Amino acid sequence: MSADGMVLITGAGGFIGSHLVERCVAMGMRVRAFVRYVGGGSWGWLDDVPCRNELEVVAGDIRDYDAVLRAARGCGAVFHLAALIGIPYSYVSPLAYVRTNVEGTYNVLQAALECGTGEVLVTSTSETYGNVRTVPIGEGQPPDARSPYAATKVAADQLALSYHRSFGLPVKIVRPFNTYGPRQSARAVIPSIIIQLLAGAREIRLGNLAPTRDLTFVRDTVDGFLAAHDAPGFIGEAVHIGMDEEISVGDLARMIARLMGAEARIVLAPARVRPEEGEVERLRADNRRLKAATGWEPRYDLEAGLRETIDWIRENRHRYRPDRYEV
Repeated sequence: MSADGMVLITGAGGFIGSHLVERCVAMGMRVRAFVRYVGGGSWGWLDDVPCRNELEVVAGDIRDYDAVLRAARGCGAVFHLAALIGIPYSYVSPLAYVRTNVEGTYNVLQAALECGTGEVLVTSTSETYGNVRTVPIGEGQPPDARSPYAATKVAADQLALSYHRSFGLPVKIVRPFNTYGPRQSARAVIPSIIIQLLAGAREIRLGNLAPTRDLTFVRDTVDGFLAAHDAPGFIGEAVHIGMDEEISVGDLARMIARLMGAEARIVLAPARVRPEEGEVERLRADNRRLKAATGWEPRYDLEAGLRETIDWIRENRHRYRPDRYEV
């Protein structure tokens, strides 16, 4: 990727977004980071990154078209990551997800169109596929949203594709499967398991243990974003970022306990169980298109990524609350 021009990253203060910001700065790119405005002036995870003084940071609300338009001016590309992503909370407040994930994506697309932005990379999710009959899952699999969160991401994907087809906006959709690593919220299963074990729990409280997930370390996900952006293809299409591997939640918990040298039994926590029709049983990415087009290869296997994640959470355990379930 050329270091010329400005790139806008929305959701820049979040888990994946902050890692993407760091990677882009390290590559010599000029980065405008769009973070959610809060009264205290926090930039989210960007408060802690070493490159924070090498950024242009814009605080605003992805739901505010004027704020997004101002941020997009002068940018040659947009990485759109801003979203509400917690599945459990989407059952509590679906409208918040519609306004953030659908209307927010509209704001990014319309602003990019008005500003003549060269490319918009929209972040999707493997949750759009719901329950499939065969794995690994290819990009041609139709959507089957099982949660309000997933439904809003399907809508955002389709809106992005419509902007390409209707107005010629250069849009790419990257569809990461489950990403994990340092800075991930406690609402996600891997930090939740680690936090409970660090607190000395003799029981790991989880939801359904049978569903499988394809887990990618965050640095490999970020490299996938950049590889997809650099690729000459994928305009008007979706491409997967994943490992083409799967592990059940129960086996994942046992692996983490082993890596931490901890002994704990797994117990069902009803509050963590999805509605019966809302559970997604298997997610495993067919990643051949990204590999073939870009040469992207993950650098971390699951154990290596988990070890880094465990170490980071151990050093930052004060940021988490082991006694509270985050929705």
